[in-house]
Amino acid sequence: MSGKLALLCAYSYLCTSDLIWYIMKIKLTAAAFALAFITSCNMENPLLTESPYPYGAPQFDKIRNEHYVPAFKAALAEAKAEIDSIVADPAEPDFRNTIEALEYSGRTLDRVSGIFYNLMEADTDDRMQAIAEEISPLMTEYSMYVSLNKPLFERVKAVYLKKDSLGLEQDQKQLLEDTYKSFSRNGANLSDEDKAVYSKYAEELSLASLQFSKNVLAATNAYTLHITDSTDLAGLPGYVVDMAAMAAKEKGMDGWVITLDYPSFGPFMKFSENRELRKQVYMAYMTIAVGGGFDNTGIVRQIVDLRIKMAELLGYDTYAAYALENKMAKNAATVENFLNGLLEPSLPFARQEVADILTFAKENGFDDDELKSWDFSFWSEKYKEAKYSVNEEQLKPYFRLENCIDAVFDLANRLYGLTFTPIENVPVYHKDVKVYDVKDADGRHMALFYADFFPRESKRSGAWMTEFREQCIFDGVEERPFVSIVTNFTKPTETAPSLLTHGEFVTLLHEFGHSLHGILAEGRYSSLTGTSVPRDFVELPSQFMENWAYEPEFLDTFAKDYRTGEVIPDSLITKIVESKNYLAGYSQVRQLQYGIMDMAWHTLKALPEESTVDFEKKTMAPLNVMPSVPGTAFSPAFSHIFAGGYAAGYYSYKWSEVLEADAFSLFKEKGIFNKEVAASFRDNILSKGSSEDVAVLYRNFRGHDPQPEALMEKLGLVRK
Repeated sequence: MSGKLALLCAYSYLCTSDLIWYIMKIKLTAAAFALAFITSCNMENPLLTESPYPYGAPQFDKIRNEHYVPAFKAALAEAKAEIDSIVADPAEPDFRNTIEALEYSGRTLDRVSGIFYNLMEADTDDRMQAIAEEISPLMTEYSMYVSLNKPLFERVKAVYLKKDSLGLEQDQKQLLEDTYKSFSRNGANLSDEDKAVYSKYAEELSLASLQFSKNVLAATNAYTLHITDSTDLAGLPGYVVDMAAMAAKEKGMDGWVITLDYPSFGPFMKFSENRELRKQVYMAYMTIAVGGGFDNTGIVRQIVDLRIKMAELLGYDTYAAYALENKMAKNAATVENFLNGLLEPSLPFARQEVADILTFAKENGFDDDELKSWDFSFWSEKYKEAKYSVNEEQLKPYFRLENCIDAVFDLANRLYGLTFTPIENVPVYHKDVKVYDVKDADGRHMALFYADFFPRESKRSGAWMTEFREQCIFDGVEERPFVSIVTNFTKPTETAPSLLTHGEFVTLLHEFGHSLHGILAEGRYSSLTGTSVPRDFVELPSQFMENWAYEPEFLDTFAKDYRTGEVIPDSLITKIVESKNYLAGYSQVRQLQYGIMDMAWHTLKALPEESTVDFEKKTMAPLNVMPSVPGTAFSPAFSHIFAGGYAAGYYSYKWSEVLEADAFSLFKEKGIFNKEVAASFRDNILSKGSSEDVAVLYRNFRGHDPQPEALMEKLGLVRK
C-alpha cells in the first residue's frame, strides 16, 4: 500500500477535487492502519510505550537491540501517515495546518532515533551497527518521502508566498523560512527523474558515512601496544602506568597496554622516553583507517564524490556552496578568507615555537637535526615544564573529576541560577552514566542531564554533547530536554580516583557549554531551539565556557589536592594562566589546517587524480610547520567532516572562537560572575536557539559585530 500512496502523493497536485477526496480517504485509512501497527508494537516495545519514569525519561533498563527495528518500522509508518494527512487536508494551506503540522510530525520517530543513534556513538556493538545499516535505507527513503513530496511542497510554497500577510511572530517567520528553504535545498524543485537520482545518492551517502564511522572505531580498537618490559615505561607518570596496567588487565593480558584512545595515546606521546615506541604509537594513530581491513581512503573519495554530485544536481557549484548557504559565513570565499586571514599571521609564531622547542631539545640531549612528529609532544611538554615550572603531573591531583563536576555545576548556578541534583529513579544505558535533575532558580524543571565520562570499547573516541529529547511545546504542553554529555576521561584506578589534566578540564567546560545551550532552550519549535543553530554559531557557548578554566577566582573555589585537601597554590594558578597561550601559534595553525583540508575536499568540482593520502599531503604542504611523515593522513579518520555533520564546516571552531573571545571580554570588563551579563547571555544567546538570525542575536548581546582581532589578542599572536 505504501508504494501506491507514494505514487498518489506524487501526482495528487494534478487531480480533480473528487480524486483529492478519494486520496484523502485512502490516506486516512493508511493513518488508521499505521496507528493500529503502532498499537500492536507498543505492547512490548519500550521505545514506543509511554515511559513511567520522571519526566518521561527513556526506558534504558528495558530497551534491547531486538526492539530497534520494529520500533523504527512502526515510527516510520506513523510519520508517513502524518505526512499523508497534511497533504490530504482539504483546507487551504496555512501556517498551522501545514508548517506547524510538518514541524510536529514524526515525533515517535524522533524519540526512537534520538535513543538509537546516540547509543550508536556511546555504547554500540556489532548488532547495533548491523541495525544501523539495515535501517539506513528506510530512514533515507522516509527523508526523501518528505523532502521530495511534490504536493507537500506545494502546500509549503503556498504558505510561503503569502508570508508577509500572515501576521506571524518572529519564531513562526523563522520556521516558515527554514521550512521552505529546507525543501528547496533537498531537491523539491527537481524533476521526477532527478529526484530519483538524488534519492539514490542520499542513500549511498548515508551508508558510506555509517561505514566510515564503523571503520574508525574498529581501527582504533584494533591497535594495542603491549608492553611487558618495565624499562619501556620510562618517563610515564604513575597515573599513566596504572591506567595501562588496568587496560591490560581488562584485556586479559599481562604487563601494560597503550591504546589509541586519547586518554592513553596523549599522555604516552607526552611522557614516554622511548622514542621508538613513540614512533610506533604515532604511526598507528596517524594511519587509523588508512589501508588494512578498515580502510577509509576509498570511502573518503566515495563520500566526496556523492556530495559533489548532489550539490551539482541541486544547482550549486560545489558542496561547500551548498553547505554554507545557511551559515553565518554564507559562502566559501568568506570562509577561505577568514581561515587564511588567521593563518598568515599565525604561521610565523608557530614556526618560531617549533624552532624554540628544537633548540631546547638539542640543549638537553636530542641528537637529530629536526623534530619528528613523534618527538613534538614529548619535547614541547619538557620545554613547557622548564619554561613555566608546571606539568600535568603537578596539576592532576587538583582536578579530581568529582570536584570538577561540582565546580561546573556551581558555575552554572552562579551564572544562571541552575541546580543539578542526582536522581536515582531514572534508568541509564551503562553503569558509568549518572543522571541529574536540573532546576532553575525558581524550582522549575529544566532538563535531565546524563553524564557519561569514561572510555570503553563500545564508545567512540572524543567528547561530545547530544540530546535524547529536545525542548519544545506540543499541544500547549512544554517538553523539557534530555541532555547528554559524553567524554573519554581517565578511569579511576585501584590506587587513584579519576584525575583530569587541565586540558581535559577545559574539554569538560566546553561540552558543558553545549549542554547549557540545550538545557536553557526556550521556544515552541525544537528545530529552532537549543543547539539547533548554524554550525558556525553552535560552538560559541562551548568555547565561551572554556575561559573560566584560566580564571583564578574560579579555580580557587574547587581545585584541591585530593590527597591532602590543600587548595591549589596561587603560584600554580599563576603558572596555568601564564602558560595558557603556550604553543598558541602551533595550536591555531593545527586547527586551521583541519579547516583548510575540509574546504579543500568540499570545494572540489571533481575527484582529484591523486589518492586520498596524496591529496591531503599536497594540500597540507604549504601549511606544515613540522616535517611531513610519508604514508600518514588524518582525512580517513576525520569523523567530523565525513561522519559527523561538519562537512565544509570545520572552520566554525575558529569562527566561534572569534565570537567567544569578543563575548567573554564583556565578562572580563564587568566581572566573571556578573549576573547581569550572564542574564543577557542567557536571554540573547543560550535560550534563543535560531529563532532569529544569529548575527542579530549576537549583536543584541554584545552591541556590535565580533572582530577577529579579539581572538588574536587573546592568544597573544600580535606583533608588538
